[in-house]
Amino acid sequence: MSIARTPFAALLAAGALTFSLAGCASGTAAPTATGTASESPKLSGTVTVFAAASLKATFTKLASDFEAKNPGTKITLNFAGSSDLVTQITQGAPADVFASADTKNMTKLADAKLLDGTATNFATNVLEIAVPPSNPASIASFADLAKPGIKVVVCAPQVPCGSATETIEKATGTTLAPVSEESSVTDVLGKVTSQEADAGLVYVTDVKTAGDKVKGIPFPESDKAVNTYPIATVGASKNKELAQAFIAMITGSEGKKVLNDAGFGTP
Repeated sequence: MSIARTPFAALLAAGALTFSLAGCASGTAAPTATGTASESPKLSGTVTVFAAASLKATFTKLASDFEAKNPGTKITLNFAGSSDLVTQITQGAPADVFASADTKNMTKLADAKLLDGTATNFATNVLEIAVPPSNPASIASFADLAKPGIKVVVCAPQVPCGSATETIEKATGTTLAPVSEESSVTDVLGKVTSQEADAGLVYVTDVKTAGDKVKGIPFPESDKAVNTYPIATVGASKNKELAQAFIAMITGSEGKKVLNDAGFGTP
């Protein structure tokens, strides 16, 4: 009887041992796999962002928010007219990210093979007339800017806001005689807030940011020149991972909310 039971008992013992080993193997492997999957690389280092002057308020806020959410990172911001920024980058300035106020200037960098990948459009903007709060010249329309004696300030033609101004002039058959052409939209706004000019052509976002320092006068012809804002990683960037993370924030839901709240449109 014992001889008959021995093989069967041995089989049971072998089966139990096999099940036990399999259980141990699956029990130790699962936590290791789960632990690895839950880990994400930590961002660190510094990136320099070259951005159009009209983005100063929004990008300053978003950069601060990004640093707060990613301890150990630093976003250095450089604002100027888009054309000036392109010149700086082509001459070797250490930029990691470029955000332009138009596609034309971004295309210059793309054609020069100075970008890493393609640019992403993230906002739109249109022009608005800015005048001192009391509106001393009684400006009420785009055509009023061409009246004799009106001291109007605009952006230089190579700057996106200047190019938009020229587009509207051609579309409406209106010729302006500006007393000065500035290298950035913030410089135009400065001329108005200091009351050195009766009016200036800036973006709707600049008027909103200025608050009670100026009075904004919308005009229907502004839809003849809608500027689209693209952003991209510069090819020479030494921290492309961080640069791309910042761009993801700008083009994501958080960036869109801050930009929309500031008056920017969605591309």
